Formats: sequence, structure tokens, C-alpha cells
Amino acid sequence: MSAHLPDLLRALVTDLMLMLLLWTMAMPKYRDPRIYIAATALILFANLGANYYFYLAGDYTAVFYVDLAMLLVIGIALKPLFIDSIMQWCFSYITMINIYAAVVFLSYYFREAFPDPAYGNTFLRLIFFAAAILAFRRWVSPLYRQVLDYWHIYILPASALLLCFLGHFLGGDIRQMLTDRDSPLLFLSLLGLSVYIAIVHSLKTITGQYHLREQKLAVEAEREFLQLATTGMAARLQLMEAASLQNSRAAHDRRHLNRILSGLLERGQTAEAAALLQRDDRAGPGLAPAYCENAAVNAAVGHYAGLAEQAGIRTRIELDIPAELKVDALELAMVVANLLENALHACKRLPAGRPPVIRFICRHAGRLLLEIENSCGSDAALDAAGQPLARDAGHGIGSKSVAAFAKKHDAELLYRIENGLFRVRLLV
Repeated sequence: MSAHLPDLLRALVTDLMLMLLLWTMAMPKYRDPRIYIAATALILFANLGANYYFYLAGDYTAVFYVDLAMLLVIGIALKPLFIDSIMQWCFSYITMINIYAAVVFLSYYFREAFPDPAYGNTFLRLIFFAAAILAFRRWVSPLYRQVLDYWHIYILPASALLLCFLGHFLGGDIRQMLTDRDSPLLFLSLLGLSVYIAIVHSLKTITGQYHLREQKLAVEAEREFLQLATTGMAARLQLMEAASLQNSRAAHDRRHLNRILSGLLERGQTAEAAALLQRDDRAGPGLAPAYCENAAVNAAVGHYAGLAEQAGIRTRIELDIPAELKVDALELAMVVANLLENALHACKRLPAGRPPVIRFICRHAGRLLLEIENSCGSDAALDAAGQPLARDAGHGIGSKSVAAFAKKHDAELLYRIENGLFRVRLLV
């Protein structure tokens, strides 16, 4: 038996590494490793027994056919232990045989570089199989799972490569085949390596392009969302700007009234001046307060401040927002409108006895820091991402618009709920 020890060792290493390679390529169905250890032990025992019989006869060609038969048994008998589909399993099976054929040839081709070629053959098989397994585990495995999903695209070159290997190995003495056809087999092994590298690289490139396209579509969707929200806000602001224009006209008329009053008082006609003031007080509209220098934001704040006043909600507004901004003023006005609208709705849902309050503070020091705080009920909550949780289906569009604005301008957006107060901070 000692005379055949190198052969048995080579067979043991080959079978064991083939099984490890298969466990690496396919997706196991069961978590218990004892099932796969038992299956591996059974296959090793059966294959080593058959190989030893032919080793005694010196028939290495029969050993090669026994190994192929063993691979066929693996392909059929072990399929129930893995969750891959039949065609995914077939692709992995073909890939495993291609790797096996290349390793068999390469180990035989380079074995003369060792002092003892018999043990050198075994050592080279261990190295080649280990390199293939390591490459699968560290670099190829995630992409290979995607290759299996597209097996219908890649199975043709893999099958053609297998037929080429079998055409060289079958039909004669295996040792003579390996010796006489070493150059074609060497080029075939390099071709096989190139085929699988091209498969993985092509899928990696396609996957990268797909992710870039998905990101582009997401960015375009956010841009369209902002444009849609901006369009709606623009219509609302047109009404606000009309009101602002009316205030400007009223202010212009007030200056003329002041000149007339001044003239009446200078001439001592106080009764006429008092009558004129009473008539103007009954007829003229009041001027809307100016909250900040930015016209768009001021119009949005004025609109919701008026709604809050009508609803009996106490407000405190202190804004330092310049007329010229680094961001689009209409987009910022839309964000402010969405936040104030959410605050207004939250205050209207408060239970009886809770005083509704909205506080809006903004400071400008190179960047804008906006903080809106409002009373909220016990049902206010944030999701896992820290965003406001929509109460009903179809709600939460305003919060998504604010999040899209923050992402577009790389702004810092923070929501907090504490002590019955809902607070949002936006640093632009």
C-alpha cells in the first residue's frame, strides 16, 4: 500500500478540495454542518475505494473516469442539499468540472519542477484548488451569485469550455493525452481562466452601470419631486405676492395721507384731520408684517402666520433671512411652508386643554440655521431614519420634500420630539 500512498494522497486531496469548492460556489440549504460532513465522508470513502482498486492495476485512465463518474454522482445526489435552482446548479457543476480539468492538467504539467513529481503533483493540486476557493470566498462569491442569476447568458461559453476539455482528455490513455497535448491544454486552461474573468468582469461592469443608472433615476425623481412641489408653491406664492403688492400700494397711499394730515394739522384743522383718520381706518386694509428681507420666504411665513392667528395659535417668529441667498429662494420658501403647514396641522390636532404654540427662529451667519418648534400630541413619532412618521396613507409628502431639499443642498436636517414639543432644525 505504501507504493500507492502518493496516489491515494493525491486522490484524497482532489476529492476533498472539490467538495470544498462546491460548498463555496453553491448555496447550502441546511445550517447543520454535520449533514455536509457526512455527505463528504461518504463520497470520499466510495471514491477512494474505487481509485485504490485501479491504482493496484496501474490503470490511471480508469481512475480519471471514476473521478468523472464521482463528479456526476455529486451533481445528481447532492442537489437536494442546496437551494440553487436546477440550472444554477448545472452552471456551478460545469464550472467545477472546468476547474477540475484545468487543475489536473496544470498539476501534471508542472510536477517535474519538484524533486518527487508524485508528491509535487499532489502539492500543486492543493495549491491550485486552494487558490480557486480563496478567490471565490474573498472576491468572486458576491458577483458569482449574480452570475448564477444570469446563467442563461453565461452557460454557453462555460459548456463550450467543458466540451473542449473533454475532447482532449477522453478517448485514450490519460497520461499520454496529458503529455502529447500539453500545449493545447495549456492554452485551453488560460482560455478558461480568461472566460471566467471576462464573465465576472462583464457582470461587475453591468452591475456598476445599473447602480449608476438607478442613482441617476433617483436623483432625477427627487429633482422632479422638488420641481412639482415648487410649481405648487409658486401658485400659492403668486397670491401672497399679490397681497404684498397690495400692501405696497397701501403704504404708498399712506404716505400721501400723512402729507394731507400734516397740512391739516399745520393749519389747525384738527377736526378735519380726525375725521379723515377715522374714515381711512374703516376703509383701508392693514399692512402685513415684514418677517424678513427675503420676499418669497416672507410671503410664505406671512401666509401661515395668518392661518395660525385665525386658528388661535400663538406664534413667535424671529427671522434673519437676507434677500440674497446661496440657495434658491423659492425652494427655501417651499421648505418653510411645508414645515409651518405641518406645525399648523399638529397644533390643530392637540387635545383640549393643550395651548397650541408655534415658534420659528432663523439666524444667518454665513449659513442659515432654521428652527421650528410646535406643540404636538402623544401620537407624534419618528421612524427608524429619524424622519416624521406619516399618520395616514398619502401624508408625509411635505416631509419628503424637505428631505429632498436637504439632500440636494447637503444641508443638515434633524427632527426631535421631547416634552410634548416637536422640533426641526435645518442648517443650510
